[in-house]
Amino acid sequence: MLLAIDVGNSETVLGVFRGEELAAHWRLSSTSPRTTDEVRILFRQWAAEANVVLSDMRGCVISSVVPSLTGVFVEMARQAFSTEPVIIDSETETGLVVRIDSPRTLGADRICNAVAGFARFGGPLIVVDFGTATTFDVISERGEYLGGVIALGIKTAAQELHRVAAKLPKVDISFPESVVGRDTETCMQSGILWGTVAMVDGLIDRIALEAGWNAVRAVGTGGLAGIVQSHSKRIERVEPFLTLDGMRIIYEKVTQ
Repeated sequence: MLLAIDVGNSETVLGVFRGEELAAHWRLSSTSPRTTDEVRILFRQWAAEANVVLSDMRGCVISSVVPSLTGVFVEMARQAFSTEPVIIDSETETGLVVRIDSPRTLGADRICNAVAGFARFGGPLIVVDFGTATTFDVISERGEYLGGVIALGIKTAAQELHRVAAKLPKVDISFPESVVGRDTETCMQSGILWGTVAMVDGLIDRIALEAGWNAVRAVGTGGLAGIVQSHSKRIERVEPFLTLDGMRIIYEKVTQ
């Protein structure tokens, strides 16, 4: 069994693979301070509830965009499994050909999304990840990482509108009944959610046009991918654990 830990800006997702199958997964906040003891105890409790036998764990792989938490999970893996985890970063040999101006700035999560996306769907492909930011990763038909787009995430947009405007309330992340809002809350929901749908579909069209692709597949991942995909014309399917699967693929390549 393999433990994959995806440390994001808002949430950390832990997944246990049995071969290629994701046997169990959990989420915890990345915004609260964490200690090694805390995450080790939490993981042991979760594993027990899921009937995951820790002695069967053969390795650990970590993708992190939060440097302050990376060391916490590295040490947790060392203590819990007596193993040195594989840490994915821009220097990791993934087999992905990165054709951008500054490859070292490419986030580990985006590398994992591209690797898993191309392995599963081929190219050309656009992976849209709905997290703290909404990111677009563009992969060619030859499996080359061509670049992408970073935009404000859905929850982030809602929080920022409430924070910077004194009279704008907190709103639920749900589509209003119509695009034209009838009060402040539904106006905000429309701008945030229908605005995201329009941005996603529009950017996918523009990327395809710029690349000269007559057809390109687009898949969504991340916590809010499903709610957007149900209204999007361009995102054809949602793979909620694409990042974890990319981590598994990279681990196998690095350790073979």
